Amino acid sequence: QVQLVESGGGLVQAGGSLRLSCAASGSPSSINAMAWYRQAPGKPRELVATITSGGSTNYADSVKGRFTISRDNAKNTVFLQMNSLKPEDTAVYYCRYSGVEGGAWGQGTQVTVSS
Repeated sequence: QVQLVESGGGLVQAGGSLRLSCAASGSPSSINAMAWYRQAPGKPRELVATITSGGSTNYADSVKGRFTISRDNAKNTVFLQMNSLKPEDTAVYYCRYSGVEGGAWGQGTQVTVSS
């Protein structure tokens, strides 16, 4: 069973940057996809960015050009570099793993952007 641990959230002023990390343990399969989602208060969880084990990426329109997803396959870790943060980026950010053996969610990390 794959387990995910996220880190890197916090409080930042608008225009600032944060880098989130998500480490997978429990023998994840070598072929998988990892993603970042976020959920703001009172809103549904939304997809932010995805990356496959081959390195293909996809982004929500709201974060294109500001966020970058990357991964270190050797360390089973995925990152989300967030630049030019806006107050509307405030949310709990969740890591998601999808592999042949199933999926897993991280516990979430709070990102708060002040205006």
